[in-house]
Amino acid sequence: MNVDESLGRYGFRPSAADLPRVREILAAQADLDQYDQDTELMNLCCLQLFNAGRLSDVLAIWQAKESSMDAHCSIDIQLLCGAGLAATKAHLEADGSAEAVDALRYLLECEAAGDFTNFSVAEQARWRADYFLS
Repeated sequence: MNVDESLGRYGFRPSAADLPRVREILAAQADLDQYDQDTELMNLCCLQLFNAGRLSDVLAIWQAKESSMDAHCSIDIQLLCGAGLAATKAHLEADGSAEAVDALRYLLECEAAGDFTNFSVAEQARWRADYFLS
């Protein structure tokens, strides 16, 4: 699957029934060697999950982001926060797993650096969709 196929099939806001397939695509890409990953497709999958706003997807997005250096640089930390910044931080803190601790630490560093200034879920969704449509 590529970006155009995913957009055609799932759009920017996949149905609840389609979210498992989006997660599968993202995980399959994350499992590939860095040089075989399609980071554009990974970004789209992360946006689709971001738009669903489910806290259960936060660590899946984090795992994709951390799957390679290219993915780390391509997938913005804001994509973890489809349920909102405060809810995402609370979720990661409550999870307590090593992965959640790492994600929370990085998110807090990015927040302190100003990466979440004027953060808005709706605005993030809008400008990221514009990116894929241009």
